[in-house]
Amino acid sequence: MSHDSHVETRAVSHGEEPAPETGRGDVVSPIHLASTFALPALDTGLSLEDVDPARGEFLYSRLSNPTRHAVEQRLAALEGGTHGFAFSSGTAAINTALLATVEPGDHVVAFDDLYAGTRRMLEELFVKRLNVEVSFVDATDTGNVEAAIREDTRLVWMETPTNPLMKLCDIGAIASVAHEHGALLGVDNTFMSPLCQRPLALGADLVAHSTTKYLNGHSDSVGGALVTDCDELAESLGFLQQVALGNMLAPFDSYLLLRGTKTLPVRMRQHEANARRIAEYLEDHEQVSRVLYPGLESHPQYDLAREQQTGFGGVLSFELDGDIDDVVAFLGNLEQFTLAVSLGGVESLIECPAAMTHEPIPREEREAVGITDTLIRVSVGIEHVEDLLADLDRGFAAVDATHQSPSP
Repeated sequence: MSHDSHVETRAVSHGEEPAPETGRGDVVSPIHLASTFALPALDTGLSLEDVDPARGEFLYSRLSNPTRHAVEQRLAALEGGTHGFAFSSGTAAINTALLATVEPGDHVVAFDDLYAGTRRMLEELFVKRLNVEVSFVDATDTGNVEAAIREDTRLVWMETPTNPLMKLCDIGAIASVAHEHGALLGVDNTFMSPLCQRPLALGADLVAHSTTKYLNGHSDSVGGALVTDCDELAESLGFLQQVALGNMLAPFDSYLLLRGTKTLPVRMRQHEANARRIAEYLEDHEQVSRVLYPGLESHPQYDLAREQQTGFGGVLSFELDGDIDDVVAFLGNLEQFTLAVSLGGVESLIECPAAMTHEPIPREEREAVGITDTLIRVSVGIEHVEDLLADLDRGFAAVDATHQSPSP
């Protein structure tokens, strides 16, 4: 299938097209559980590079598997890239991206509001053990990124929007700065998915995803992905994935991811429609001090969001006007929203970053970037929005009730 087709079409069938030479083929890619594949004959001149999955040739499932190959083709097509790699988790994907681009003594510039797991990986593994220096900067201002770049900077690593403060960075501008100084730009596109943002088209060299989130979309598979247009970088990524680390996505999870991407376009439209309604509701609520959603005109980077995104996604954060006891009461009385980490599934999830996803970050560091005890992150699902709004009313009513209760 051509990359010229619309992304909605590629999401449904790219990588699973019936083979025209045989006149038959699987409409849905089967789960190939085989760990190894039979060779037609002994070939003493055969090397790993001679085995081409694109021609239906497979040797060993760690190196390549038919089900994983199909989903890697689709992931690349969705992001408009040439090379796709599916990993056992989003963390495994990002770790591989870093290992492929930096060496001991190199320098990385990263957003200061990265996902806590990514930041912890950089600080605990790359800085402390692998002797890679990392500068964390407020990348909402491209000038801060440029000021932090040094002669030994090899990689700029961004998320946009960030987790959980929904900060944006200008991908195109940062790509220009990075390339001018001989560095690569990697972008974690998990929050937007390829339906709402295409970093490669904006100048990024590498795109990462936790496929656990929107790409799979059903909270039943953990995985990660990398997509690039750079042949040299792809060669390094492939070596690390298949040979050095062996952190590839398993066949069953590859099948689930293939299945999930088929409904990605329609899911993202509903996620966004619901998130917009909820963001507007929260913005007008007297018990909310601020709402962070790129689709609101009040978002400080609303214009940038409209410029580089084709949608605003289904994640938002808001700050309860109260204290941690109010957060406990609010979250404890919800029925439709599930208190859980992660995001991007069809069901609505809600969490308190300071006590959950970002708890490993020291309080002073959390508060310095704006993650307070009363900040709440919401992954808006595809349920009927009126039911979600009624549930939020229930949570706010519980907070009111605690304030009105007489002191003992």
